[in-house]
Amino acid sequence: MKVLPEKSVVIVGGGLAAGLVARQLAQQGVETLVLERGGDYRHGPEGRIPTQRDELRWDVRHGLMQDAAGETYTQRRARTELARPMRRLNAFLPGTGVGGAGNHWGGQTFRWNDYNLVLRSRYEQRYGRGAIPADMPLQDWGVTYDELEPYHDLFEKLFGIAGKAGNLRGRLQPGGNPFEAPRQNEYPQRPLEITEAGLIFQQTVEREFGYHPYPSPAANSPDAYVNPDGMTLGACQYCGHCERFICEANAKGTPDVLLYPWLERQPRFTLRRHCHVLGLEHDRASGRVRGVRYLDLLSGQEYLQPGGAVVLAAFTMTNTKLLLTGGIGRPYDPATGAGVVGRNFCYQANSGIALFFPGRWLNPFLAAGCTGTLIDEFNDDNFDHSGLGFLGGGYIGVNVASGRPISVRRTPPGTPRWGTRWKQANADWYAHTCAIGAQGSCYPHRENYLDLDPDYTDAFGQPLVRMTFDFRENERRVSAYCTEQSRRIAVAMGATPVGPVVSRAAPFDTRFYQGSHVTGGTIMGADPAASVVSPRLQHWDAENLFVVGASVFPHNSGHNPTGPVGALALRLGDDLARYVARPGRLS
Repeated sequence: MKVLPEKSVVIVGGGLAAGLVARQLAQQGVETLVLERGGDYRHGPEGRIPTQRDELRWDVRHGLMQDAAGETYTQRRARTELARPMRRLNAFLPGTGVGGAGNHWGGQTFRWNDYNLVLRSRYEQRYGRGAIPADMPLQDWGVTYDELEPYHDLFEKLFGIAGKAGNLRGRLQPGGNPFEAPRQNEYPQRPLEITEAGLIFQQTVEREFGYHPYPSPAANSPDAYVNPDGMTLGACQYCGHCERFICEANAKGTPDVLLYPWLERQPRFTLRRHCHVLGLEHDRASGRVRGVRYLDLLSGQEYLQPGGAVVLAAFTMTNTKLLLTGGIGRPYDPATGAGVVGRNFCYQANSGIALFFPGRWLNPFLAAGCTGTLIDEFNDDNFDHSGLGFLGGGYIGVNVASGRPISVRRTPPGTPRWGTRWKQANADWYAHTCAIGAQGSCYPHRENYLDLDPDYTDAFGQPLVRMTFDFRENERRVSAYCTEQSRRIAVAMGATPVGPVVSRAAPFDTRFYQGSHVTGGTIMGADPAASVVSPRLQHWDAENLFVVGASVFPHNSGHNPTGPVGALALRLGDDLARYVARPGRLS
């Protein structure tokens, strides 16, 4: 193993969180190295425009995603079961290459409700201590929304987020989301165009129920845009090839467009591609991480890269794995509830209902990754949970993201699954159908966690991450409730017919995509006995080790996690600049 010269900050992972941390460090002239295991889609044949609308390559065959043949995960629903490997990653989709999962995302960018960061305190104050079940280790994050608000604002400007403010400096604004956390500034760009399905939904929920629909905040740029770093976005073409694709118009705010080209022009920044991180060198005596061991996938040479500070900014599962394999922090034990690494693994409880409108043209191919119209009346704790038997909720809405011919095949109940009648139903209904969906929160459960599989290893001989997870009673009730609200709205919208009404239920099935919003495993908090990292994202057991990304979330909301990930990463970048100048415990 070859030892390299030390860098001030070494970041593991070349995705969104890593790029934002590095951006703050570069602004302050801090020497920074990013290690990314994949290549770069901006260069070579993958970057050519004619390949971008290849649905088979990018969507069906997951061209931008982690290859399960090299590294996958094992899954079981209970400790008593034997875990088996996911031979194909379908349930959630980790990215690979410069930009990571931030390249293939759809673009939904929410600020979570301000009370989400003090959720345990919120529920105890509103419903009493007994409202939180003993097997739900819900906890406050140790940081407040007011601390993160300036970083939310900066993230939205850097990525050109399009939307409409609903709570501007504490004043409710028509057309926006009245439940959103208060904002100091309007969104940087106007909302995306509303779809025909969105219009039906908007008119119905306003007229029939008095709800407050709003346009989904989007990293899809409605117009040409220049961000504070001088990086540019083009205007969205509404081509329907957004999530799971590289945007051919450079209209989607992604790290490979807005962060890394700027970073590579900075004198003290280095990006190394094709570097598979094998582990962390931890000196327990000093309480510091010496550096990062990685394999150069092109040469086969193994290196040790020392760092004054080391940041784990990879996917949720990878951050957790590197701590477990490095023995840094006490692994979580569900039998006793002790330990922290792997704890509070969460997913989301999502459901959808197909709607059919024989008399209206909905044209689903005219779409972007988040041309959605949503309501938050039933999200998180925006409604009274007294007597409902669950905590949490989800947004409900119509999000027409694509009409791609392979994946978009909605047909009415009773349609044969193959043959002439199936083909005719596809042709008859293609332009007249959409779906109403609910994206539900997921709160931690004592039996949902991550650890290392004792039997299975990856292509490098290292143990796979084992995922013990199922939808527990709370999430099943959340989904049932939100799905029923979706059904009521669907009927009022005049859909004829309405597809099957099925909420999210156990057992968890890894064969079907259910969202890539997996969180937890390296959670943050103010108590070292119940968290892996401090509110400043500094590891409790290794002073110069920091962790960022959705893995630090103690729970998962009914909104996408990207907004809080962005704010936390920018804040960490500023904290690291202080740490490099004066190492020690951050406060």
